[in-house]
Amino acid sequence: MTPARGIALGALAVAVIVVAVILLGGGDTRTYKLRFENAGQLVKDDDVQVGGRRIGSIRKIELTSDNQAEITVEVKAPYAPLHAGTTATIRATSLSGVANRYIALTPAPNSAPELADGAILAQDKTTSPVDLDELFDTLDAKTRKGLQQVIQGTAAQYQGSGRQANEAAKYFNPVVSTSARLVNEVDRDQQAFEDVIVYGAKVTTALAERAPTITALVDHTAQTTGAIGAEQKALGTTLDLLPDTLKRANSTFVNLRATLTDLDKLTDASLPATKKLAPLLRDLRPLVADARPTIHDLRLLVTRPGANNDLIELLNKAPQLESLAKPTFAHSIDALKQAEPVVSFIRPYTADFVGWLRDFGQDTANYDANGHYARIQPIFNAFSFTSNPAGGVLRAIPNSDRLTGLDSGNLTRCPGAATQTATDGSNVWRDSDGTLDCDPTQTLQGP
Repeated sequence: MTPARGIALGALAVAVIVVAVILLGGGDTRTYKLRFENAGQLVKDDDVQVGGRRIGSIRKIELTSDNQAEITVEVKAPYAPLHAGTTATIRATSLSGVANRYIALTPAPNSAPELADGAILAQDKTTSPVDLDELFDTLDAKTRKGLQQVIQGTAAQYQGSGRQANEAAKYFNPVVSTSARLVNEVDRDQQAFEDVIVYGAKVTTALAERAPTITALVDHTAQTTGAIGAEQKALGTTLDLLPDTLKRANSTFVNLRATLTDLDKLTDASLPATKKLAPLLRDLRPLVADARPTIHDLRLLVTRPGANNDLIELLNKAPQLESLAKPTFAHSIDALKQAEPVVSFIRPYTADFVGWLRDFGQDTANYDANGHYARIQPIFNAFSFTSNPAGGVLRAIPNSDRLTGLDSGNLTRCPGAATQTATDGSNVWRDSDGTLDCDPTQTLQGP
């Protein structure tokens, strides 16, 4: 081998060594000790990541004298060296895994001081994970049993509905992103958010004190929901009619807007009158105080302990009374309609009837030790009257002929014909239209 060829081979070997050092482990590598409350199921050679990218690994796991987990990690360039203010968190790729933990670093700005090789990140710069086992250990047996039932119930709920659940899962990302914006908006006003938390705690405490009432409310809500579910057809019909209803209501609301505008004018005009309302209410206060006994009696009239003694019970019996009275009223109406011709006929004879009562009273005005008495002697057709220029003659009718003709001739007298005809012609009276069934020629004989 010539000297020139030996020099070339030596230079090639040096270049290979340099490339190997750069690619296989060369560069700046630093070691740091991270102290956590617990090791979080980390194992040797687990990843050390920044932004999801592996930048190093775990080299050693030890226990300190104060029972902290000291994790020695190795960080490679260009992420080494780390700077003061860097924080570390133990994370898991899934909640159910065991050997799937890694350390996520949040590097500080490069403007911060560099951490020396072997520097320690104390517990105030690290965050340990909370495993599901630790969470479950905080729950009592009753709560764990309830959680199991929730999980089993969720499984039963989604059984046979996997496709629909997958479709719903597509909306999780928009929901999460929207929720993030909502949280940011809520976080802007720290005092208001703190008040919500405080008052929410008070509300929760108040609800806890009324646990039986809340339980009954939940039970009744479940029954109501079940009843609504049983009426799916009717509910579907209601939902089908709802769009048209809302369209019509839209027109109503538009018209209502103009009405409210007019109502503003009425309100403005009423404002001056409200100044006099306060004195009126003050003057009304004694009246209200004096009305208390009346209101009390009215309340007792409306509702009172006991049976069959107040207005509510009367109204409750009104339907039964109505069912009984309805046919009675119908028959009464028919009777009144049938009696109307009779009453129309009798009405003009009211004066005759009242006169008979008056004269009968005069006949019984006499009285003795036994009381009032009347001498009554019925006489039928005792005499006949024959008129002549000299004034007329009364002739006695034999007893055998006195009953002759009593069934006719005196049955159709007009009102007022039971007395002598007045000189002013006020009797005998005929009704205005002349339809009364009577004979005006049947009057008493004599002057």
